Amino acid sequence: MLVTQRIMLGDCVERPYFPPMIRYDLTCENEHAFEGWFPGSDACDKQMAKGLLECPICASRDVRKALMAPAVSAKKGDRDDEFRKQAMAFAATQAKLAAMRAHVEENFENVGDQFSEEARRIHYGETEKRDIYGEATLPQVKELVDEGVEVAPLPGSTRSDA
Repeated sequence: MLVTQRIMLGDCVERPYFPPMIRYDLTCENEHAFEGWFPGSDACDKQMAKGLLECPICASRDVRKALMAPAVSAKKGDRDDEFRKQAMAFAATQAKLAAMRAHVEENFENVGDQFSEEARRIHYGETEKRDIYGEATLPQVKELVDEGVEVAPLPGSTRSDA
């Protein structure tokens, strides 16, 4: 198995804060349907009145709110429970990815920035077949894939001594 190394921008993942938004189904004069997100209903109304909303399909500025079913908000406790479940699932996935990365780093040969060349040599039988990992640029990976070389990104954070 050949594996490329993906560079991450840090090990800490924080949940960003997004203020509450209202989603409206919108239509234009040509009956194209699309949606818009607004910080409040007055913001939608003001933008429509000023002609700031535009259909992404035909660029018409004659836009109106479409009929839509009301969204029913969950109770705060339900939202907290759901967030906790999602956070636990995310943490479990991160742990599995870290274990996979550790397995690759312990059992595969790190060929560093020679990954593209070495993967190609293995693929064409110019050197012995073995499990390797290393670094490659996006254009190098695209060339490998186009040539039929099986590669996959290595998930998780990079090692500090890699």
